[in-house]
Amino acid sequence: IGSGLVGSEMCIRDRWKIKQMTGKLIIFSAPSGSGKSTIINYLLTQNLNLAFSISATSRPPRGTEKHGVEYFFLTPEEFRCRIENNEFLEYEEVYKDRYYGTLKEQVEKQLEKGQNVVFDLDVVGGCNIKKYYGERALSIFVQPPSIEELRCRLTGRGTDEPEVIECRIAKAEYEMTFAPQFDRVIVNDDLEAAKAETLKVIKEFLNKE
Repeated sequence: IGSGLVGSEMCIRDRWKIKQMTGKLIIFSAPSGSGKSTIINYLLTQNLNLAFSISATSRPPRGTEKHGVEYFFLTPEEFRCRIENNEFLEYEEVYKDRYYGTLKEQVEKQLEKGQNVVFDLDVVGGCNIKKYYGERALSIFVQPPSIEELRCRLTGRGTDEPEVIECRIAKAEYEMTFAPQFDRVIVNDDLEAAKAETLKVIKEFLNKE
């Protein structure tokens, strides 16, 4: 009887330890030009134990990219097989045989290590992961103050042709219709203020039981 009680106590302690160690999920989505990448890179310097999720792709490695570091590199056939086996939280075929997606098993491994996993996803993928993990995930939509401001930012980059910019604007208008489905919307009118607001929101989420 005594050893049974100790076993039960150990079991409870182990469950508590697992609960304490497992991480949470932070999902970011935004139109191109919203400043999302700048905000995420700032957050990674703030000692929040954040780590990017490692996605899978069917494209070949580039340069010094390594399997399991930048991406998990799969053949199109392997990717489709994993889709059929329901191994992805979300995936997208950007064009024929070029897939990107988030593997459930990889996310769970990172969470079990106690990492708070960061996702940089399109709006549909972001909503899918939020739906899957529920309260364990915080979804954040970063948006520009207006479409006109976004157009000015994209034009100011000087990297895209006018027709490409108009395509990005049209996509942004569509993406912004998803904003109400996210837990928090950060309007990036002033970058420093947006970074501070996002940091505050994430700290509150990570400290919540």
